[in-house]
Amino acid sequence: MIAGASWGWWLGFHGAVLTLLLVDALLPANRSEEPRTQATAWIWTGVLVTATALFAIWIAVGQSHHNALEFVAGYAIETSLSIDNLFVFLVLFQGFQISQKRQHTALLWGVAGAIVLRALFIAAGVTLIQRFEWISWIFGLFLLYAAYRLMRGGSARAVIPKWIQRLQPAKGSLLPVILAVEFTDVLFAVDSIPAVLAVSHDPFVVYTSNIAAILGLRSLYFALAALLDRLRYLHYGLGAMLAFVAFKMLASHWLEVPITISLAIMGAILGICAVVSWIAGNKPGRTVAGKQA
Repeated sequence: MIAGASWGWWLGFHGAVLTLLLVDALLPANRSEEPRTQATAWIWTGVLVTATALFAIWIAVGQSHHNALEFVAGYAIETSLSIDNLFVFLVLFQGFQISQKRQHTALLWGVAGAIVLRALFIAAGVTLIQRFEWISWIFGLFLLYAAYRLMRGGSARAVIPKWIQRLQPAKGSLLPVILAVEFTDVLFAVDSIPAVLAVSHDPFVVYTSNIAAILGLRSLYFALAALLDRLRYLHYGLGAMLAFVAFKMLASHWLEVPITISLAIMGAILGICAVVSWIAGNKPGRTVAGKQA
């Protein structure tokens, strides 16, 4: 056993991740100079979500239903908070004037680096919580601040650091873009990893749920790129979800919120956010990001 799971589990998970990355890299749609269609992006997103669901079932059968639910909760949190990353990618690629094919290459390298960085962050976070229980208070308070920052910003795009928005186009090199993607992933990991640690302290569950969410981030970006600015109330939903997991972490010594209830609350928060954004975006005469809705 290592970090909560046997070698077989670790090797099996990473084998699946490498296989999916290889298949994604070799797909004809990703090797063409033609723009990747939203339909293709949604299909591949569906494939990755299905693979994640199968892995959750594997955990339920091979480990426990509780671990599987924690995995699903961690995946939901990380995927939801990663939407902020999509706004960053949008600003980066627009600023650097990167073609869609090169965008895919940059994100492919970005995901590979993120896997290593997330492993280090999660190992440090789990170790700190196991050795120093008071660290959970620090994480909880930090999540409350992150929730306040999101709600105060006025939009999800508003939380993007100013230095990213001021980046100048690169002259043919993808290296500055990849480094920017990696650095911003570190920034957002500071929020998302403590949030996932609020629902599970199992290193295997926390790590695999994070990586599964990151794995689907590239296809989700291409699927949602045209819709991001229409999610005008997204930041309120993400802020409310961060506030909830912060409360869960801070109150864990006195109140244990079942994982099923946590999933239901997070789903309700994001569902309400999506519905309200859709209704507001379809009202006549309203504008979205400076354009007529």
